[in-house]
Amino acid sequence: MSASPSRASATDRPSLTRRMLGEFRLFFVLFLYLWVLFGLFVLNHEVVLRERGESLSLQGFAVLNALVLAKVMLLIEHLDFARWLRRRPAILSILFEASLCTALSPVYHGAERLVVGWMKGSAARESLFAFGGGGPFGLAIVAIILFVSLVPFFAFKNVARIIGKERMRQVLLDRQPDTA
Repeated sequence: MSASPSRASATDRPSLTRRMLGEFRLFFVLFLYLWVLFGLFVLNHEVVLRERGESLSLQGFAVLNALVLAKVMLLIEHLDFARWLRRRPAILSILFEASLCTALSPVYHGAERLVVGWMKGSAARESLFAFGGGGPFGLAIVAIILFVSLVPFFAFKNVARIIGKERMRQVLLDRQPDTA
């Protein structure tokens, strides 16, 4: 007797443990990329402060921001907002996903600023508009930097989706033949 179609499809699906490990791996990769990115932002800020004779390292915020944005990006990945762009040139999906994450950035970053402002006793309005030194110009600068920083991540992700993870691994990690 052959297995019923519903039973066959259930056995083809990865186990819960395997799916959870895959989710954790994706979250961890997102987190590491973002932690490095935000850590560099903090180091840059530290350089500016040291030039003024001040010093305040906020690497904890880099970790916190990386954790939060990684979770947001994981949610965006599952909701697959860019699926309508799959048959179009990959650059459209790359730019769309980077734009979406950049647009959501002020939301979670604003919540963080409110908490920090509340802890310092600052007014909520002062805390909210402190992006990039404050005002719309500061927000635009931070958004541009974040957008440009996210493009390589989404480019890598979309190219891996198109050519396959194994082929991407081969291209990046295996020795390439000489081309003369």
